[in-house]
Formats: sequence, structure tokens, C-alpha cells
Amino acid sequence: MAKKKAFALRINEEMLKAIEKWAADEFRSTNGQIEWMLNESLKKAKRSPKNKDD
Repeated sequence: MAKKKAFALRINEEMLKAIEKWAADEFRSTNGQIEWMLNESLKKAKRSPKNKDD
């Protein structure tokens, strides 16, 4: 499993509310939802990080 690193994120309040609602609708934490969104964006852009096992 990849090591996780914490960092501060500044985000528009309305955007955060929308992400929190989306997360609740999908039974995820807000952090989990943001991580999922970032992973999906990286996949779509073909920029996903390579696994060290590859």
C-alpha cells in the first residue's frame, strides 16, 4: 500500500459543501471522496502514478 502524506488544502466553501454531499451520497469520507476524484482525474489524463511493483 502506498504511503500517504498529509497536507493542507484551501478550498472554496461552496465547493467543499458540494464535495461533502457527494461523499455522503457515495458513503465515503470527504477525504476519501477527494482522493477518489483526484485518482479519476489522473486516470482520465493518463497521468496515474506508476506502481513500484511494475
